[in-house]
Amino acid sequence: MAQDYFNALRDLVLVIGSSLEPKDVLQRITEATAQTMGCKASTIRLLDRTGRFLLPSAAYGLSATYLRKGAVEVKKSGLDGEVLGGKTIHLKDAAADGRFQYPESAKAEGLVSVLSAPLMVDGKAIGLMRVYSAEAKDFSEGEQQFMEAVAAISAVSIENARLHEALRNNYELMSKHAYQVFED
Repeated sequence: MAQDYFNALRDLVLVIGSSLEPKDVLQRITEATAQTMGCKASTIRLLDRTGRFLLPSAAYGLSATYLRKGAVEVKKSGLDGEVLGGKTIHLKDAAADGRFQYPESAKAEGLVSVLSAPLMVDGKAIGLMRVYSAEAKDFSEGEQQFMEAVAAISAVSIENARLHEALRNNYELMSKHAYQVFED
């Protein structure tokens, strides 16, 4: 089983290195993580600029209805607040745990156990990653470590993509300005 996790991590690093398109990379990460861990679904949610809401950034294995269930507000989700504080959290029965913001939606979607890990950059949470199982599951220490490793790799990938986008925008602005100066 440990070899499967090492192989999956290697494959994820190759995926991340193969593209600067964040949506594609994050989508492939959620899919590979769910499949490697034998889970029904996986999501990556990133904090908005205000830090109040977690925005869907990638999802695998969830219905459109579940994904449109409502805004994930950090203040209203005890689970997400804990995860954004830097903890990996396991809920054996999400629908019965008061920290889960949308228990009825989880139940209707057939989601039972949840494992969530923070996406951290320089000690600060930028979002979280989650896997969902369709049956009650006790995630092993190895599964939690794998999830934490995937979250760490994903956070670095997201930050690199953001920096690349900022550099590209700055370059385009500078080029446009230089062109205007040249024409004057």
